[in-house]
Amino acid sequence: MRDPFKDLVLDEFEQEIEDTIHLMVPVTGEKKERLDKIREAAREKRKNKSINIRISEYDLKQIKSRAADEGMPYQTLITSVLHKYLNGRLLDADSAEAVAELLK
Repeated sequence: MRDPFKDLVLDEFEQEIEDTIHLMVPVTGEKKERLDKIREAAREKRKNKSINIRISEYDLKQIKSRAADEGMPYQTLITSVLHKYLNGRLLDADSAEAVAELLK
């Protein structure tokens, strides 16, 4: 039977893996549990959840206009603003001016 991988050419990254595979060992016990928890937390963080909210027509028009100016969908703008607010990175106009003054 012909070897289908006989003429396979590996790129640099793949060759490095091939050359070092013998050094790799399975992760077990407490270390595996910790890695599993980290992976699960990363998966949870990436999950998006749809919600419905009521917003004034005027505000929605403003959001859509700002999003268009930024070249992004309005839902993305809303998500970004909420994320920044929750992480303490959303500044009001006075705070932004104060930061700009400090940077001068």
